[in-house]
Amino acid sequence: MQTVTDITEPAGNLIGVIEEVHGPVVDIMCDRLPPLHQALFTSFDHEHFVFEVHRHLDERRVRAITLHRTSGLKRGQKVYDSGGPLEVPVTPDCLGRLIDLFGAPLDGGEPFPATEFRRIITPPAPLSESIAASGILETGIKVIDLLCPFVKGGKTGLFGGAGVGKTVLIMEFMHAIVNLHQGVSVFAGVGERIREGHELWHEMQDAGVMPRTLMVFGQMDESPGVRFRVGLSALTYAEYLRDTLSTEVLFLMDNVFRFVQAGSEISGLLGRMPATVGYQPTLMSEVAELQDRIISTRKGNITAVEAVYVPADDMTDPAVSTILTHLDTVVILSRNQASKGIYPAVDPLLSMSKVMDRSFLGERHYEVASAVREHLARYHELEDIIAMLGVESLSEEDHRIVLRARRLQRYLTQPFHVVTEHTGIKGVSVPLADTLTDCEAFLRGDYDNTPEEKCYMRGTMKNSGQ
Repeated sequence: MQTVTDITEPAGNLIGVIEEVHGPVVDIMCDRLPPLHQALFTSFDHEHFVFEVHRHLDERRVRAITLHRTSGLKRGQKVYDSGGPLEVPVTPDCLGRLIDLFGAPLDGGEPFPATEFRRIITPPAPLSESIAASGILETGIKVIDLLCPFVKGGKTGLFGGAGVGKTVLIMEFMHAIVNLHQGVSVFAGVGERIREGHELWHEMQDAGVMPRTLMVFGQMDESPGVRFRVGLSALTYAEYLRDTLSTEVLFLMDNVFRFVQAGSEISGLLGRMPATVGYQPTLMSEVAELQDRIISTRKGNITAVEAVYVPADDMTDPAVSTILTHLDTVVILSRNQASKGIYPAVDPLLSMSKVMDRSFLGERHYEVASAVREHLARYHELEDIIAMLGVESLSEEDHRIVLRARRLQRYLTQPFHVVTEHTGIKGVSVPLADTLTDCEAFLRGDYDNTPEEKCYMRGTMKNSGQ
């Protein structure tokens, strides 16, 4: 298939004419019926418009979603067949670049050399080639590695609102993959605000992770067809890097809920009857189409971190529930934690991982994580009593648990590499073994006489320089 920028209009590819235009929806009268998801195109005033076929209306007409703005389109305009579904150019030189759905540069650089093309809509890797989760992917972030560890080749959902450190946490994940695992990152911006995308791009350049990162953006002002497909386009690049570089690939998506919203828009435009709470009837299959391709093979691993917006903080929302069924780890970022100055603002009691069992983590990790969670849970239960009657009203045992829990809470904070320029505090990465050793010492009472502020925003306890 040809790239969007190289499309010409050979007469042999003429397939029909535009019959009607309704916003981003275009009805096309065809000489021959193209298959679903076929990419069609037309040209107007030196601009190219790409359509994706979504519905057969009858034996001559198809309904397509445009992947561009529709201003300038008109009835009777000639439409051409690209010869297949939408494809993107792939090359190892894609790292360090900022591109759109079609693989065209958004960073002002030169287009990719058209050496190979891959379809963005493909089935997942065969079961015979896929491999099961093989262990924990260490991030160097204490609270994540201890209480809600990432599964190597698994999927993690990052639930958080504005201002709680979601973007910083995503950037730190990228930093960890590049520096700890010598891997690469692919970031999919689905429905990103232009300001947010611009800031993230420059912050990643300043943090030094951009040379091993690819960013694919489908911005908020673009067609729902773009926002619906940009995640698959980014995932196609992640699969290519996994297969060719044979390395750890971190796939980040912000925001999965906007992908669901784009699918809902398209469903309404196609005339489908809405289902539960107004969502599209194809919600489960659309989410699965994306999630099932995030898979590890013998050639390499893809580990996904997906930001998820929770409408009205309702975790039972159909979209959220559907996404949750595909996740191995759930990380909840709490505004309450952020208001206390606890960064990263991970809620240790609400965050969870499916691999929190002895057989996967090992006896030591499981026991330490369980004890830390128990201390923090008991402290949470006693907070109201402490606020009303004071800590002196507690029993001796509860008093000891509260003091250790407060130190553990502060120990699980951490300065990040990617914000060193803003905070003036040097970022640290802490190996999981050191985190377990420190937590065991806290639980034994070795640091009962250590001031709480000495536990805050540092790496390991053994190195006072941190």
